Amino acid sequence: MAGWQLLIRLVGYAVRAPRKAVMNSATKRFLSQVLAFCLAVAGTAVFTSTAAQAATTYGTQSISYSGVANPPTSGKPQSKLWWNDGSWWADMWTTGSGWHIYRLDRSAQKWVDTGLRNDTRSNTLADTLWDGSHLYIASHVVTITGDGQPNPSVSGQPASLYRYSYSAGQYTLDAGFPTTITNNSSESLTIDKDTTGAIWATWTQVAGNSSSGYTNTVYVNVSAPGGTSWSTPFVLPVTNPRPAPDDISALVSYGANKIGVMWSDHLTGTVWWATRTDGTSPTATSSWNVQPAVQGKGQSDDHLNLKTLLADTTGRVFAAVKTSLNDTSSNPNVPLLLLLVFRPGTGAFTQSTIATAGDCATRPQIILDTQNNQVHAFHTAPSTSVSGCAFSGVPGSIYEKTASMDNPVFGAGRGTPVIQDGSSANINDVTTTKQAVNSSTGIVVMASNHVTKRYWYSDRPLGTAPVPTAPVAAFTASPTSGPAPLPVSFTDTSTGSPTSWSWTFGDGGTSTSRSPSHQYSAAGTYTATLTASNSAGSTSASATITVTAGGGGFGAVTAVGTSTDSSTTATPSVTLTRPTAAADGDVLVASITTDLNPAVTAPAGWTAMVNGLSVNGSATSGARIFAYYHVVGASDPASYTWSLGTAAKWGGGITAYRGVNQATPLDSPVVTAVDASYSATSITLPSITTASNGAMLIGGIGYDSGTPGTTPPSGWTERWEATGGQIAQAADLPQATAGATGAATWTFSTVKASGAWRAALKPAG
Repeated sequence: MAGWQLLIRLVGYAVRAPRKAVMNSATKRFLSQVLAFCLAVAGTAVFTSTAAQAATTYGTQSISYSGVANPPTSGKPQSKLWWNDGSWWADMWTTGSGWHIYRLDRSAQKWVDTGLRNDTRSNTLADTLWDGSHLYIASHVVTITGDGQPNPSVSGQPASLYRYSYSAGQYTLDAGFPTTITNNSSESLTIDKDTTGAIWATWTQVAGNSSSGYTNTVYVNVSAPGGTSWSTPFVLPVTNPRPAPDDISALVSYGANKIGVMWSDHLTGTVWWATRTDGTSPTATSSWNVQPAVQGKGQSDDHLNLKTLLADTTGRVFAAVKTSLNDTSSNPNVPLLLLLVFRPGTGAFTQSTIATAGDCATRPQIILDTQNNQVHAFHTAPSTSVSGCAFSGVPGSIYEKTASMDNPVFGAGRGTPVIQDGSSANINDVTTTKQAVNSSTGIVVMASNHVTKRYWYSDRPLGTAPVPTAPVAAFTASPTSGPAPLPVSFTDTSTGSPTSWSWTFGDGGTSTSRSPSHQYSAAGTYTATLTASNSAGSTSASATITVTAGGGGFGAVTAVGTSTDSSTTATPSVTLTRPTAAADGDVLVASITTDLNPAVTAPAGWTAMVNGLSVNGSATSGARIFAYYHVVGASDPASYTWSLGTAAKWGGGITAYRGVNQATPLDSPVVTAVDASYSATSITLPSITTASNGAMLIGGIGYDSGTPGTTPPSGWTERWEATGGQIAQAADLPQATAGATGAATWTFSTVKASGAWRAALKPAG
């Protein structure tokens, strides 16, 4: 047997080992990533009898992300999308900022950031609910746990409920929000609203230690109408609400006046179902009825997704669940994913098979289609270029299967691929909406590739399968004319789901970024050309850029890209990636905040602007702020590393600027300020005086704190905020006319000790 084949089999066996084995989820996830790497290197010939062709791309690649602890579409029972006012919306991670509300622009085939940020914490996931008048986002800190080595829930990590009103195309956070659901982290958390207007939430909470043992408990909480305040979280008042540490819970509002809570229980091989009537005591045992939804050896795993129809007079509840039969049987025909349907009229569940062990499917979600009376099931399974099954749980592609809601019989096989990255078979964690869909909404699902760090989605009318077609290349350029040096921003507007972009700028410059920037250094007429491609073919589009001779004046300085990162544990160095849009001759400005007060050695070619601004320089507390600039050269690396004299937590980032004078980048002195009182909610820097028209004011701030939440001075643009370790943030503001700038004040969400700096960049002449 070839070495690669043996390694793949060994890793696959370890990952699909029974959940009671001494292996936590983090270990399984690591081994899954090892297997994915093996597959990428070895190719798919391990599983196919003939050499596999490159996989077709399905769906649309969306925004990139970084700095988030978990795949941003993950959370098996959770919904990240909703339909409102003729559009699809989503709660999505924005690199360097936090979780934002996005709207799907169907005509442009892209998700558009509304700029409305809710949670800034990078270690959270969320469940969303649109009730027709308000948007609710429940955001909780995530603690992934496993059966072999449980990870207890962490106190002091609040789960927050955000409520937004909607008017004229905009969401507005309601006064008094967010409110706190619970003060503990959890692996998952879901919400729904009952007929009294109360918001319900459920999660499981692990407690204990290796000496005394671990317990996992199903918790519930209920709010005042509209989520304005919450009761004390309570244990679900039913017999034995204590499953294995890896199990999770979910809930749904159904029928005319019911709440149902479902949870997996690997210890008893049961998926449990507890129900109550609105208006009864939430904490009274007599208010709840409990029964098994499915029960038997290998019938339970920690994958749940619940849906119901508000207009369904029968009150049916549909649940997609995963069994563990692949752990107990080598038969590829045993059920792996099940659809359970609860019919209140009979008080019983029926079940049908969505996928078998041989399909290698995992992480199911369902959507109910009222117009066609269908249930749509979505799940992860290996890429279409892989015919075999290494183990259930490997990333690959998102597949869809459909069946009648009245008689849910699904066809054989994995289903129809709807999201697939043809060049990276690592799509996983599909998510969608709690709401029913129809021909006016279409159907949208979202997933993520946590290897390439990109969102993906599928958007199509109901009843049609995605068929790849060659894209139609198109783009805009701004400006299209001007004096040298002329920075031009190119924005891809291609249709037809391109997956790769190739640019030639007419002066020898090239790029493979989707929407790059490029600087023309000499006068001339240039033809910029974009070739947009996908698995079905490619097309090209061109535009003319006219550059006139420079008149000796000063041009514009523009920000063309950012990168940010942080470390919540002490490390001996700081590594920041070069912004992807940065080109030769651009000037990079980096700002770093470290815990305590280490010395820092900068990479070669970086010039210090702030070389250790100390915020409370004691041996046990404080922070230190550093700022540098650097001119990008042809041989620059993809990342830069600062060495720390002593290991420390840190946060930092880089902004790339174009149109800066390379010989003398700074147009003003650097000024700084420190407030180590730990009682201030703002810090003000004095005025600086610029020497050149068209200078770019730049500045940054750092905290002796790991809690983000910074507002830059009025009119300034925040470029990034490192939201872990020690907080750092950078912002800028163009100044048309040379002279005094006036003071600049940064404000904070909570009292902090802080330090800040500001300067100006000189435009190229």
